[in-house]
Amino acid sequence: MQRQRYEYEHVTHSFGPVYDEHARILILGSMPSVKSREQQFYYGHPKNRFWKVLAAALEERIPETVEEKKRLLLRRHVALWDVIASCDIVGSSDSSIRNARANDMRVILDKADIRAVFVNGGKAYELFTRYCKALCAGEGAPRLIKLPSTSPANAAWSLEKLTDVWKTEIQIYAEELSYKK
Repeated sequence: MQRQRYEYEHVTHSFGPVYDEHARILILGSMPSVKSREQQFYYGHPKNRFWKVLAAALEERIPETVEEKKRLLLRRHVALWDVIASCDIVGSSDSSIRNARANDMRVILDKADIRAVFVNGGKAYELFTRYCKALCAGEGAPRLIKLPSTSPANAAWSLEKLTDVWKTEIQIYAEELSYKK
């Protein structure tokens, strides 16, 4: 049996954030997966539970197409991006990330009144606190909240348990915003 070799590849984030000036919540992942890079949009792996969890947390229908996903985010005042602009990575493995360069969060924070930054999983949180935490410090800065990862690699968290935690946290901010469904 031949053993598969895993090699690092230098990857640059190849698609932009989704946001507008009405965004009040920013959700950050670490770096797009191989499937997401192929599709040129966030959480493209069919087993990633992000879109199911977010839709349930916002009490929305699960979006299917990229355009439906963008409309959901913008309608509900949610910005979506990743912490990392480029890095060396093996496949989609967050644990393999090295030589990371962060995205400039000011792109969104200077244009929208972000009240909370939610990070999707431990690696995204670790990277954000390493490169960007100063943006969530001080009076008037958005609150930083670490949420459990929606990745299929996070098998310890059921879809129901993930949804409950995400909904509890997101609803705090959803209640103070005037959403249009």
